[in-house]
Amino acid sequence: MILAAGLTPALQQIVVLESFSTGEVNRAVETRWCASGKVLNVGIALEHLGVASRTLSLLGRRADSYIEHELATLDISCRWIRTVAPTRICTTILDRATGRSTELVENAAAVTADELDRFADAFAEEARDSRAVVLTGSMPAGTPRDFYARLLATTTAPVVLDVRGPELHAALEHRPLLIKPNVVELAHTLSCSAEVLAEDDDALIAACRELIERGAQWTLITRGSRPALLCSAAAAYELVPPRLDSVVNAIGSGDCAAAAFAWAITGGHDVPDACRHALAAGTLNARVLLPGRLSAADVTAWAQRVECRRV
Repeated sequence: MILAAGLTPALQQIVVLESFSTGEVNRAVETRWCASGKVLNVGIALEHLGVASRTLSLLGRRADSYIEHELATLDISCRWIRTVAPTRICTTILDRATGRSTELVENAAAVTADELDRFADAFAEEARDSRAVVLTGSMPAGTPRDFYARLLATTTAPVVLDVRGPELHAALEHRPLLIKPNVVELAHTLSCSAEVLAEDDDALIAACRELIERGAQWTLITRGSRPALLCSAAAAYELVPPRLDSVVNAIGSGDCAAAAFAWAITGGHDVPDACRHALAAGTLNARVLLPGRLSAADVTAWAQRVECRRV
């Protein structure tokens, strides 16, 4: 079993416009609602990949019935820790004219110490039987920065850690198998220039190795249209996924990558090849409107099209 765990689910509204103009009335040509947030995107992707999985998250009022119903319809095994604070609602605006997306993100409200304790207990229980763990997403306001480190201390399973900033720093001592910030998140974590990291390969490798020295086993860094970079203490690789002629909705592509990596690792692939599956999944996700709706056969086929070269 693979465990997808995170503290900040969301109910997502996706609004498709022919053209988006700020300060003007914009009328949608299509509107969809879906369960989302990084942890739920990972859980949905794992289910579509056909692997045994469990999704553990917080769930509050306002959006709970919709999210529960959708995930039940998708046959996703979930464990919820109920919160007094409502689950957030986020909006994605897709502009067909430019192909660009705009994200309106509601930050997750604070939860109680008791709710966090119950989540930690549930995590330890679920992770005990897991072959891999994907721990992902931001933390609600006021959550202790070492909370993810506290969770990782309770598992020996290989961990994909998709967080940033102080919470990433605190968790590195527990040696996650893979961390996967994008270049902006990496710069935020290390308090350095994203522009330099995006353009200077040597600086980017040095930044990755800094996080490896602190405990990460591998780092996978995405940087927009440029090749992704995979680093360990001993090796570095560039990975180039196939180009898409058009992008429908890239939201959730990083979450699909995390899910596919865990799926591939538990299927016996080594880390570089698992990252080829990760980038294939992220690319395929951008072709559809709703996040996480992957096909294992498609991901396997597209992984063979991801170039992987040592640098």
